[in-house]
Amino acid sequence: MAELIQLADFRKQWEHGRARYLEVMDRVGQSGWLVLGKEVEAFERELAAQWGLAHAVGVGNGLDALELSFRALGATPGDLYLTTPLSAFATTLAILKVGGVPVFADVDASGLLNLESAEVVLRGLPRKPRFMVPVHLFGHSMCLGALEAFADRHELVVVEDCAQAIGATSSGNPVGSVGVMSATSFYPTKNLGAFGDGGAVLTADPKLAQTVRCLRDYGQTDKYVHDFVGLNSRLDELQAALLRSVQLPLLEEQTARRRLVAKRFLEGISNPSVSLPVVPRETESVWHLFPALVSGERESFRAHLKGQGVATGLHYPRLIPHQRAMAEAGLGDGGGRWPVAERFARDEVSLPMHPFLTDEEVERVIDACNTWRP
Repeated sequence: MAELIQLADFRKQWEHGRARYLEVMDRVGQSGWLVLGKEVEAFERELAAQWGLAHAVGVGNGLDALELSFRALGATPGDLYLTTPLSAFATTLAILKVGGVPVFADVDASGLLNLESAEVVLRGLPRKPRFMVPVHLFGHSMCLGALEAFADRHELVVVEDCAQAIGATSSGNPVGSVGVMSATSFYPTKNLGAFGDGGAVLTADPKLAQTVRCLRDYGQTDKYVHDFVGLNSRLDELQAALLRSVQLPLLEEQTARRRLVAKRFLEGISNPSVSLPVVPRETESVWHLFPALVSGERESFRAHLKGQGVATGLHYPRLIPHQRAMAEAGLGDGGGRWPVAERFARDEVSLPMHPFLTDEEVERVIDACNTWRP
């Protein structure tokens, strides 16, 4: 049998850029500076420029990027946060870490926060949320115009979770451009991935950016001068250098390849038992994942694909409010209020999606999907 087609393929990534990766590692090693130096500063400038926002601040990971954003905005214990039940747990964990209370609304057919559901949820609350944390999931962008209008109407402070959607746009505008602050992740599986953990906060506000710079480094405003209760959340020089010198210059090319793979999947997969992803109108996805929905027979489908040499994944099989950790925090929920999100949790299967898929591998994935019978 041919080699298993991976959901993400780090060995192919290494083979593709090995010489450049080693060159960058040598450069950082010879510099003698390993934390918060010129590499981080240069990467922050270039990331902000490419994203189209004024300021980027490198931090330890995507979770910290969200928590630091909330802290910089003056979050207080008991604040309500309108968000989605369908995401990586980190989205809600950041809220819990600052003493916030998540309020969940259902998602739409794309897996993104449904603003009509959010309207209903807000009407049933005894008090108004202070923050809104939309997630641009799977590489798709929410409709940013509608998001901005909703937030303005309800006077919500928006912090966008862009961890899966760098480069995604809505009517030509990039994700992250509506929020007062936005957070992203450089976890290795991300479209812009490091060789370990990493993240960034993005904002147009120089004061907020400077506050995050202090908070990420123990709350220091100067050496051994601590004006804030901060974190140790510093993007290191090596990760910044790899991101800046290798990964970032390849991002546009690799995003284009992801879009071509997604287009071929959308055109080629014709099995009526496999529902294909829906991209919101007037948006352009960067296809971090390719989330199909398989009704009722998910494990049979996955077993068939594995037998055909195709790996699959699940995103996310248990909703955030259904997690045991939420119950232990006194915030658990038995379900029934988010039917669309619950369908994603029950039926979603992620197909291989990365820029190193060959045309032959793409056709193998399509054939495996089309030959499955429930």
